[in-house]
Parts: sequence; C-alpha cells; structure tokens
Amino acid sequence: MSDKCSCEQPLVPTVVEVVDIKDETPDVKSFYCRLSEGGVPFNVAPGQCAMVSYLPVGEGMFSCTWQEEQEYLQFAIKKVGLLTDELHAIEVGQKLGVRGPYGNGFPVEECKGKDMLFIAGGIGLAPLRSFIKYCFKHREDYGKITIVYGSRSYADLCFKEELFNEWPAIKDTQVYVTIDNPEEGWDGHVGFVPAYVEEINPNPQGLIAVTCGPPIMIKFVLQSLEKMGYTDDQVITTLEMRMKCGIGKCGRCNIGSEYICLDGPVFTLAQLKQLPQEW
Repeated sequence: MSDKCSCEQPLVPTVVEVVDIKDETPDVKSFYCRLSEGGVPFNVAPGQCAMVSYLPVGEGMFSCTWQEEQEYLQFAIKKVGLLTDELHAIEVGQKLGVRGPYGNGFPVEECKGKDMLFIAGGIGLAPLRSFIKYCFKHREDYGKITIVYGSRSYADLCFKEELFNEWPAIKDTQVYVTIDNPEEGWDGHVGFVPAYVEEINPNPQGLIAVTCGPPIMIKFVLQSLEKMGYTDDQVITTLEMRMKCGIGKCGRCNIGSEYICLDGPVFTLAQLKQLPQEW
C-alpha cells in the first residue's frame, strides 16, 4: 500500500441516475447523471476525474466535465472495452455508482491573465473541454483563447455544436479543426494536429499551452511546441489515462515517486521532465 493513500476520499460509491445520454460520435457517448432528488454528490474542478461503477461489470476512472451550476455529472465515454461496451448499451433511467472527485485538476488560478492554447485529439478534448468551459465562464480572467482539435474523421469529432457554432462566436476565441485524411463533404483542414499547430504558429509570449490526446499525438505536440519556442513551464498536460484506483492504494499509476491519482493527473512539462521517462 502506498503511504500516500488519501484515506479521507470516499470509497463507497454514491448511486446516481442517468437522466440523459447523448451520442457524440459513433463510439463516444455523453452520460448525464444526478441524484434521484436532484443535484450531484460532489463538485468537480476542471480536469478532475471520478470513478464510475456499473454492477456487476466493474468500474473505471473517467474525466468528469466541470459545470458551474453543478446540476449533474457529465462523462464523455469512449467505447473501448468490456465496461465501456456495457455502459454504451444502457438507457436513461439506469442507476450507476460514482465516487470522487480525484486528481488535482487544471491550474485555473495560475493561468489567469494568460492567453490560452488548447490542443486536443479525439476523446482528449473531453478533459480540456472542462478548462475551456471554465475560461469562457470567467472570460474576463483570461486572454485570447485558441483551440486546435483533430480526429481521424469528421464523424469522430466530439462536441460538434460547441466546436463549430458556440465557441467560435465567443470574443477573442479562435477554433481550428482538422481531420487526418480527406473525405467527401469535408472542406476544412486535413492533416495531423502537431503539424497544424506549427502551421498556425501561436506566439508563445504570455501564453499557456494545454494538451491532451492519444500518447503519440502528445509526444509530437510537445516536440512541436519546443520547436516553436515554448518553455517547459508553459506546457501543461494530463495523464489521467494512467489513473486506476484514485486513492494511491493500488500503486499502479506511479511514475517514480509520484502517484498520478494523488500528485496529478495534471502536470507541467517541467514537472514531468523530473520524473522517469515512463509517461
């Protein structure tokens, strides 16, 4: 057992009801959950996660979308295995267990007064979306917001209404969307996210870059940002995919002396470079 175990964290799930399910892509659904009497069992900060359990299948750690109103918990879940396959088959009215919140979340206070660059790929937009929504809710606290997002195809782009209609209409906000390969009916940018970031070439002066996506995408995004002159302190990412039990007890998420579920999952690149190269 880790001596970092956060024993004050709740271990028994709270039962919530699924009140809405929205298809985001062919293999991503958003689940909206709340207590039977209304409201939520806990509040989440942007970038935090929660454990979702579905008996008798099991449980898994998922990013939980921040919302100021705290009317429900929202999880965008990609269909990738046994638990997520079963979750994708449930209907409104189903009961689930949730516990949390877990993780440190994004440094929203430290980023105030900065221009923000959000770089996401595929389902990696889900955790960044919380930070993006927070910035828009507190728009006066942040500078220019640039969002670069890509996926394999148009069908695989998450949160299309926000991407193409809501976010571009917000003051001092630019949204760039790309897909990996050309396809009929798509007249937008075609290419991979790291190259697109270099093409857009946002000035690093006074800017914080936040990235999340497939590990291979993050690897090349970090290389692109370094090439463009970003310092390690200006780059933030989340390692939530490594989170397991959420309380530092199982020891499966550690990198060196750091436990991702307790010390992260959000880190600056400067912090990550102090750890063994296992991330």
